[in-house]
Amino acid sequence: MTAEDPAHLIDLFPLPGTTPIKRIALFAATSWETQAVRAAFGTETRQDVDGTAVLVYKEGPYEYWLAKTGIGPEKARRVAQRLLMRQSFSLAVSTGFACALVPTEIGMLLLGREVIVMEKGDARKLPVMETPEDEGETMIRLAQVSGQASLVGPFVSTDRIVGSAADKRRFARLTGAVGLDMESAALAEEARHARVSFVIVRTVSDLLDEDLSLDFNLFLQPAGWLRGMASVVGHPSRLAGLWRLCRQSRMAASNLTTFFKRYARTVAGRLEG
Repeated sequence: MTAEDPAHLIDLFPLPGTTPIKRIALFAATSWETQAVRAAFGTETRQDVDGTAVLVYKEGPYEYWLAKTGIGPEKARRVAQRLLMRQSFSLAVSTGFACALVPTEIGMLLLGREVIVMEKGDARKLPVMETPEDEGETMIRLAQVSGQASLVGPFVSTDRIVGSAADKRRFARLTGAVGLDMESAALAEEARHARVSFVIVRTVSDLLDEDLSLDFNLFLQPAGWLRGMASVVGHPSRLAGLWRLCRQSRMAASNLTTFFKRYARTVAGRLEG
């Protein structure tokens, strides 16, 4: 879509008496996380944006564009570049699951706008695009009054899956962050380049003092599934830990669905009313 596209011009200069479209980009890394967001919305349409499949939902004057990025910062960056440079958005959202860096419970909502990148042991804050009273602030405020348990604070982004409780506690001490993921820093940078406001909305799938039962980074390498599953075979404790993480992820997914369902209906009713 280009600036000369009539639909794009209507967004920028709405006709008298019409409500301008508020378009929100939602980025989730995995199929499980994407499915949790999909479950919050109704009828979907599919669009291809430079080879990236995007699911689009309309709720009143809002459009939600949901893109699956894949795991890790580079994959997230590529997808965000394609989408944010080809369409106008009011807000970009990094969503899905997160590792808690504070004492909390599985499924708790973690929200934030500040992103900290860990590079060679050093913490670096990223400048994030935000404007007063923008859609990101609306999303955070609605989470805080929704009745769901929630916490707002900075996030840490890394280029690997952090599975040991010792590493989690170290990141927590260094940064004071509430949560950790792999994609938010890249998404925040691309949102800033596109001059789009940014927010993180994730739910807790593993806890601060919890060791993951195996090294999930194995699954991210070429032929990783074979190596990852081979590390489980013959180790009942690792298999039990894998099932525990699956159960926790289901709880995190359910709470993510609940949040977006409530958010979409609330803001659509607010503007239409």
